[in-house]
Amino acid sequence: MSDELRIPIVEEEARLLKRDVVSEHVHVRSYSEDHDVVVREFVSRQHIEVTRVPVEREVANAPAIRVEGDLTIVPVLEERLVVEKRLFLVEELHLRRTERAHEVAVPTTLRRTRVDIEREDPRGARADVVQDPDATGEH
Repeated sequence: MSDELRIPIVEEEARLLKRDVVSEHVHVRSYSEDHDVVVREFVSRQHIEVTRVPVEREVANAPAIRVEGDLTIVPVLEERLVVEKRLFLVEELHLRRTERAHEVAVPTTLRRTRVDIEREDPRGARADVVQDPDATGEH
């Protein structure tokens, strides 16, 4: 025997174990609803009215196209042989733009996704929650 005394040295370690605990189950089901609608809108069409206005006036240079209100004036020129060559303004085209609108109806189909959610709490009880886009104001 020996007079030696042995003292064990002990060290504690802490470990944290994590596990996923499902406290609630959620079942989500989405589906589309179709409903027919008629979309109405106004469309417009432009019409050009052409009026020929005789001028028969000699000009030194070709006049530019000009706009007066809703009237666009386009000069029409012709060279005529006189003893010398002269430029004559033969006529002007007066173009008046008018606009008419009429309503059109276009049938179409719009789709909306609806979602039903069913929750199950940890005690096993189920509660149905319906997500209705009309109730939230979203479309």
